[in-house]
Amino acid sequence: MTSRSITVLGATGSIGASTLDLIRRERDKWRVVALTANCQAQELARLAREFGAEMAVVADPACLPELEAALQGSGIRALGGAEALVEAAALPADVTLAAIVGCAGLAPTMAAIEQGRTVALANKEALVSAGDVMTAAVAAHGTTLLPVDSEHNAIFQCLAGNDPAHVRSITLTASGGPFRDWTAEQLAAATPAQAVKHPNWSMGAKISVDSATMFNKGLELIEAHHLFPVGLDRLRIVVHPQSVVHSMVEYRDGSTLAQLGPSDMRVPIASCLAWPERMDTPCDPLNLAAIGELTFRAPDEVRFPATRLCRQAAEQGGAAPAVLNAANEVAVAAFLAGQIAFTRIAVMVEEVLARYVPAAPVSLADVIAIDSEARSRSRLLLELN
Repeated sequence: MTSRSITVLGATGSIGASTLDLIRRERDKWRVVALTANCQAQELARLAREFGAEMAVVADPACLPELEAALQGSGIRALGGAEALVEAAALPADVTLAAIVGCAGLAPTMAAIEQGRTVALANKEALVSAGDVMTAAVAAHGTTLLPVDSEHNAIFQCLAGNDPAHVRSITLTASGGPFRDWTAEQLAAATPAQAVKHPNWSMGAKISVDSATMFNKGLELIEAHHLFPVGLDRLRIVVHPQSVVHSMVEYRDGSTLAQLGPSDMRVPIASCLAWPERMDTPCDPLNLAAIGELTFRAPDEVRFPATRLCRQAAEQGGAAPAVLNAANEVAVAAFLAGQIAFTRIAVMVEEVLARYVPAAPVSLADVIAIDSEARSRSRLLLELN
């Protein structure tokens, strides 16, 4: 692989850390343009110095003085605030890894897309909340969009060199989360501490709860709908507790291609960084004999209605996915704070979707406004209940 330049948006998060771990192992092949973080000024400064970044940005401007002090004498530009994030994302780079969590990542991701290069996408909101807007920008600017999520990256790999017109179905695999075998009564009493203990992956609290409710897989269904436009009726979900098969593509001749790998995000990240080539990772080779068996089963949409709600939102289109995403974020935060029961998360999302039906967004500003209003309505619903 020839030398390439990269910007990492969300450098101190888990995806950013895994990305920099891979770059660190092939340091001579990468030039780091910019690194960003929310407010981890000391860690960001350390990384910026280590990788010789040209720019370091904190999203929270209140953290800028600390960042400037930590980078004093380094020659690295230190900036802070939302506009600075966009400036960093717009810098010329062969690859921009978009891993800023939440709607804060929408504008920087769009700025990267508008450069017409390669964007490795790990920000769910970009396609869940702003799918039509983002994909239109990708087409308009000739950008290469590479999915970082393990499931979407698996599909991307299984589609390589094949005509999407020959696809019969695409199957997203789901671990089922920590509660996959729990009864409805047990789910009603589930605690935040139990919900964040994912059996296979090491993830943050919010995404771990999403895995427990199956909202994560529903959101990934919406993402897949935008990334791989074969039709919602051809997108499926199957529960696969071992998380070895990351997704599958079935073709019209009956052939099914699956991508297998360890539960380590460095594998799909490496796929994006090296594309269209390959690069080494420190991950252990897959040992199927040691794993022993792989099992699959249909999702239970009675105990876990999230996948049904997400499919319905995708079918409705327009603003519905953005409303769903915002309502879910508020509900998950309320659950983690002990304000609502685990089973109330999906109920609350469905209530917000039923009550708030705005016009379809045509710009990023529209998406952000819809997101804000949906959050306000979700918080009001919490107060009324």
